[in-house]
Amino acid sequence: MTVAAWRAYAGAMRWDALFEDLETQMAASERLDLDAEIAERTRAEAAAVELADRLRGSLGMLIVVELASGSMFEGTLSHAGSQALVLDEPLHQVLVPYASAVRYLGLSRLAVPEPSKVRQRLGLASALRGLARDRTALAVLSSGGSTGERTLHGVIDRVGRDYLDLAVTGDGEDRRAANVRQLATIPFAALAGIRSARAPGHQAG
Repeated sequence: MTVAAWRAYAGAMRWDALFEDLETQMAASERLDLDAEIAERTRAEAAAVELADRLRGSLGMLIVVELASGSMFEGTLSHAGSQALVLDEPLHQVLVPYASAVRYLGLSRLAVPEPSKVRQRLGLASALRGLARDRTALAVLSSGGSTGERTLHGVIDRVGRDYLDLAVTGDGEDRRAANVRQLATIPFAALAGIRSARAPGHQAG
């Protein structure tokens, strides 16, 4: 090989190595950019997830809901609305407003948005009006103040925009005029939970 040919060959080898090195660097940079974009999108998607979406992703699972007082409800999550959830216990169902819960245990990482715009508009008041309409016997747990939590038994007579009127009776008594001991007005903000008897034959999910 002549000196000129060797120089041309060596120069070509240096250029090939340079281009290969640049290509490798560019590919690595593109991978880093892609990883950064994926991470940013993941963070943005996570920031848009609401608690109700996480709860809908946990339907059918056994979870624990802890209240600010330290009281806990445990059961199979059977409903997750826009403002409250329902747990199935062995003998009862418990409605828990999201505002009264401070901690959840056992939730799935899955998030499921509410597909129905109608259901998105159905809040806590709608659920309570359904209980009032059905004249369902309830145990209503209220919280707040120096007395802590208190449980009242009775039937919801009326539901306002941000409160309910409970006709208070003894535990297990029917809602009859002779059984009503008092009318208790409970603000939604003080509502910690509502327990009702499950329908006969209703099995835990």
